[in-house]
Amino acid sequence: MESGVSEASPAARPPPFGDIVTAMQLEGLTVESSSPPFPIYADPTAELLRAHATNPDRDAVVAHILAVLSGYAYGDTATVATMASRLGMGGSACLRIAETVDAMYVFSTAYLLQSPCGRVLILCYRGTEPTNLANWLGDADVGSHTVDLGGARLRVHSGFYRNVRATRWPILERLRAAARGEALVGGGVKVDHPLEALYITGHSLGGAMAVLFALGLAGNDEHRLVGEKLRAVYTFGQPLTVGGPLSDVAAALGSRVFRHIHARDIVPSLPPRAWGPLEHLGHEFHYADGHWRRRHPAAAQLSNFREIPRSLFGMLAPVKKRLALRYTIADHLPHLYISALRPPGKVTEFGDHE
Repeated sequence: MESGVSEASPAARPPPFGDIVTAMQLEGLTVESSSPPFPIYADPTAELLRAHATNPDRDAVVAHILAVLSGYAYGDTATVATMASRLGMGGSACLRIAETVDAMYVFSTAYLLQSPCGRVLILCYRGTEPTNLANWLGDADVGSHTVDLGGARLRVHSGFYRNVRATRWPILERLRAAARGEALVGGGVKVDHPLEALYITGHSLGGAMAVLFALGLAGNDEHRLVGEKLRAVYTFGQPLTVGGPLSDVAAALGSRVFRHIHARDIVPSLPPRAWGPLEHLGHEFHYADGHWRRRHPAAAQLSNFREIPRSLFGMLAPVKKRLALRYTIADHLPHLYISALRPPGKVTEFGDHE
C-alpha cells in the first residue's frame, strides 16, 4: 500500500495507539502525508474550520471531503486513512469503532478523524453493506421507536436508531475527550487545541445514523459540551429517518443538515409509506444536468411498491429504458456522489483528472 497510514497491517504489528484494539472492535491508525499528485487540498483543516463559522450555507469543498470519507467508510481503517491522506489530512488520527450483532441486525461502524491540531473532528458512519442480507433486514425494521428531545417525543426509524445506540457511548467518550483537548489515542494525551468544529457524515444508512446521532447531541444537555461544537451534518443518499411532526429541537438541527440526492436515487424516498410515515429534515440538494441545486419540497416518501423492483432491475435494462425510469438504485452508488461533488480542477481520489 502507498504511504497513507502509519501501519500497513494492524494485525501484523502492535496497534500504533497502544492498547486500543479491545472488545468494541476499536482500531486506530495515524494518517501519513501523501505524495504527488496528492494532496487534493493543501489544508483541509483550514477549509473545515472556515466553513459554517460565519456562513451557515452549504460548502462545496466540505461536501466533497465528506463524500469521499463517507464512500470509503465501506472499506477498512487503512483504506479510510489512505483516502484521508489523499485529501490532505496527513498527521490526523483515524479511529474505527464497530459493533456487530447479527441476531439483532446490528452492523454499526463509525470512523473518527481528528486533525493533528485537535481543532477539527469528523465522525463518519458506514452505510448498508451491499452483500450483507442481515444489514438490509435491519434497514427494513422501521418500527415505532420514540426518543426524547428536550422534553418532546420524536418517532425514529427503529433499525437505524438501534445501530446508532450500539456504538454511541464509545464515540461520545472520545468526542468529550477531544472537546477537553485530548487526542483520540486516549490516556490523557494532549493535542494543541480542544475541539472547535465537529462534522458528522455518512452515505445511505450512514447518513441516517449521522442525523440520529446529531439529534441525540441536540436534545440532551448532558452532551452540550460536544453538541456546541457541531458545525454541520452532511449526508449522501440518506433514507427517511424520522417521523413528523418535527419537534423544535429537530427543526432547529435541520438548519445544519445538508442532504444530497444524486439524480434518480431511490433510497431517499425509502422506506415506503406503507411501512409507516417518515419525513426528512434539513436542506436538500439534488443533482441533475451536471449541477447541484437546492430543492423544496423534500423528496417524497415512496407510495408505490412497484417502483422498488423497477429501480433494482432497471440496472440491467437497455440505456434508453433505464433513463426513462423515475428511480434507479444505480444512482445510489457512493462513487457517483463523490464524482458529482468533486470541485472543478481537483484530481480524483485516484489521482487523475476526469
